[in-house]
Amino acid sequence: MKFSKFGQKFTQPTGISQLMDDLGDALKSDQPVNMLGGGNPARIEAVNELFLQTYQALGNDGSFREDINSTATSSMANYSNPQGDAGFIDALVGFFNRHYDWNLTSENIALTNGSQNAFFYLFNLFGGAFIDEKSESVDKSILLPLTPEYIGYSDVHVEGQHFTAVLPHIDEVTHDGEEGFFKYRVDFEALENLPALKEGRIGAICCSRPTNPTGNVLTDEEMAHLAEIAKRYDVPLIIDNAYGMPFPNIIYSDVTLNWDDNTILCFSLSKIGLPGVRTGIIVAAPEVIEAVSAMNAVVNLSPTRFGAAIATPLVANDRIKQLSDNEIKPFYQKQATLAIKLLKEALGDYPLMIHKPEGAIFFWLWFKDLPITTLELYERLKEKGTLIVPSEYFFPGVDVSDYQHAHECIRMSIAADEQTLTDGIRVIGEVVRELYDEAKNK
Repeated sequence: MKFSKFGQKFTQPTGISQLMDDLGDALKSDQPVNMLGGGNPARIEAVNELFLQTYQALGNDGSFREDINSTATSSMANYSNPQGDAGFIDALVGFFNRHYDWNLTSENIALTNGSQNAFFYLFNLFGGAFIDEKSESVDKSILLPLTPEYIGYSDVHVEGQHFTAVLPHIDEVTHDGEEGFFKYRVDFEALENLPALKEGRIGAICCSRPTNPTGNVLTDEEMAHLAEIAKRYDVPLIIDNAYGMPFPNIIYSDVTLNWDDNTILCFSLSKIGLPGVRTGIIVAAPEVIEAVSAMNAVVNLSPTRFGAAIATPLVANDRIKQLSDNEIKPFYQKQATLAIKLLKEALGDYPLMIHKPEGAIFFWLWFKDLPITTLELYERLKEKGTLIVPSEYFFPGVDVSDYQHAHECIRMSIAADEQTLTDGIRVIGEVVRELYDEAKNK
């Protein structure tokens, strides 16, 4: 059977497909697997209990009835319009205006079937072939001002890859008075001198905050500088806020969240504990919302309403923010402290550097001068029942063949339970120590 170029692109092996396949295989395995590789959020009792109560309430208020006149918040027996569930959008408008005074209306918000769906839309809207004022075709890229970046971005373009990326400054820093940490910072000099930016070959600027995979949080000053550059070159600034403020608020730095008509904010219900409901949220100017809604109509008919039904009352009464502030963020802060302790014990004086944990649900570990690539390390760890994600997949827009650092890092989830985290880090320590010892004794 022969596929089109479109089909061939999406059926070739990719980092995200390998990750999801390996996670699926691990879940089916009859052998124990230390799941430190995926992006699934932790199971937090207080979070799950609130969602269960809300879910049970849906069965009592008419949400599952086929009565089109039901006054229930969201009737899952009916399609929404392509923009998404109107009740949830109204609740979000009220929530954001209440907490941030953005003066949003329902024309500023659209829903998607998860953040991955949202970025498929946005990156194809702003990256790829454009027709300029002279009726000539111009290829435009999505500018990633700080790599490494999210593994799921790499392959979402319908045809080819359209990314321009800037490598980071790497600063050695302390964390809670301890050595052995580093932090990525935006190299604005390199960014401002990009030929693609000056020549009009950038369609949008995008960053995640906190960053997946590293847990890095761009400062308010860095965000303001990026916003200024985006306006100067008349391109939107897209911010992936899947782990950020105000929900799930897995962010430890003292930062603010801003929005204007040139900013596209993307949120998700996944990391508050609802990854299976596949609900993404886009806050943007009305013309972007109209475009996303039109794409929803073609690709999905309409977004799923199940996540909206659960989240609407929690957004309306601010419980979603209370849950994020009082349960979710403290849980991951505790996990981060535990992970640092375990890693220090497992690797001692071996060449381990940890990216300063400022948010998200991952640790980014740098093994300087690692004797093998982290793709090979990934395979060795998988053989020992421990899943991580190798760094090579997190550099869209970069030729990693000439960038050694891109072959020396791994992403490790800290969302697992304490026993899995302990066992997984123990295996990582054993394998990495053995690699350095073998290289030293050659």
